[in-house]
Amino acid sequence: MAIVVKLDDLLHDRRITLTDLADRIGITLANLSILKTGKARAIRFSTLGAICDALACQPGDLLRFEPAPADREPPRRRTDEAPVNE
Repeated sequence: MAIVVKLDDLLHDRRITLTDLADRIGITLANLSILKTGKARAIRFSTLGAICDALACQPGDLLRFEPAPADREPPRRRTDEAPVNE
């Protein structure tokens, strides 16, 4: 995925555990762990805002865009998606 979540770095820098952050923002530890490991496919703006508020950071401190290498083929469209007119 081209979006990298840097939550682990922020937690380490601020000396806060994932459990403590989950308690502060009112999200389950399991869901926060999915985000931290980079397995999340989406994040709500309200969750992003709560994390940024609790860690005193900006969204750009938490998320980074890494373009896919040029030699890698583009992601395939799921078969249940409607075709896009080009």
